[in-house]
Amino acid sequence: MSDQGGAGDPLSDSQKKEIAVWFLSNAPAGEIHYVAKDVRALLGDDAVYEAAAEEAFPEYNKAHLVSLELPDRSGDIVITTYGELDKNNYLDPRTAQVATVDHIKQTCTKLRPAADEELPSAYIEEFRSALDVELSKYVAEAYPKGVCAVYCTGGKDIEGPGADFGFAVVISATKRSPQNFCWRSIWTMEFNYELQFVDIKGKIQVDAHYFEEGNVQLDTNIDCKDSTIMQSPDDSAVSIASIIRHHESEYLSSLEESYLNLSDATFKDLRRKLPVTRTLFPWHNTLAFSLTRDLAKELALGK
Repeated sequence: MSDQGGAGDPLSDSQKKEIAVWFLSNAPAGEIHYVAKDVRALLGDDAVYEAAAEEAFPEYNKAHLVSLELPDRSGDIVITTYGELDKNNYLDPRTAQVATVDHIKQTCTKLRPAADEELPSAYIEEFRSALDVELSKYVAEAYPKGVCAVYCTGGKDIEGPGADFGFAVVISATKRSPQNFCWRSIWTMEFNYELQFVDIKGKIQVDAHYFEEGNVQLDTNIDCKDSTIMQSPDDSAVSIASIIRHHESEYLSSLEESYLNLSDATFKDLRRKLPVTRTLFPWHNTLAFSLTRDLAKELALGK
């Protein structure tokens, strides 16, 4: 990283750190360690790099809902603000344990039982665990490498019917190199006891980065709203899981439909009909091409 600023002045360590944090925080899904290696080499200053990494990695892990295997192999913990007890300790509500996390290495280093005050009451846990069971079934069916967790976000000390409470659901599914794909969804639900009503809001985000012989990135998201009636823990869980399944399936279908239409719309807007080669681009056959080798072969690129 150059020591010269835009006006010819040397960059301070603080400025170098700020730039390094930006690059680390904006690394594509699953690729922060590749970016970190290059950033460290460019900085040429371990102290500045370590300060940048210490700031960027925790935020990156939470933003991307990174999942880590628990030390006792009892499952995976999702790194999210909903389970964050402090900078390095995260609650796994399914196993009622707290994991100590090394954000930079992206590993769990220690595990302890959660204290009573860190867990919801038995009444709230009935609703939470029922929803966790239903969502785990859905995620196992829908995502080859998906994980999910359900957190109590309000009213965790309620001992029985008569008050409002809330949950947050996080779902994360990632496919690593060479085709990095990351699906993240966060759903919040507020249980209104007086109205016997559950208000549901969700945000789905999909990132993809294809970089084999090319560099194509996708970053798309959508917000969702729905509701259902408040029922028993098991019935509420089934209803909420069905709503989440519906919205996520619908969004995936819309994405598939959009990209099937790329050849008829987006690609044509990006490329002139008759290029300087005076050879028409074969739009009718675009979907048959791969992103790299087939396109290169068809257009005789690189010859």
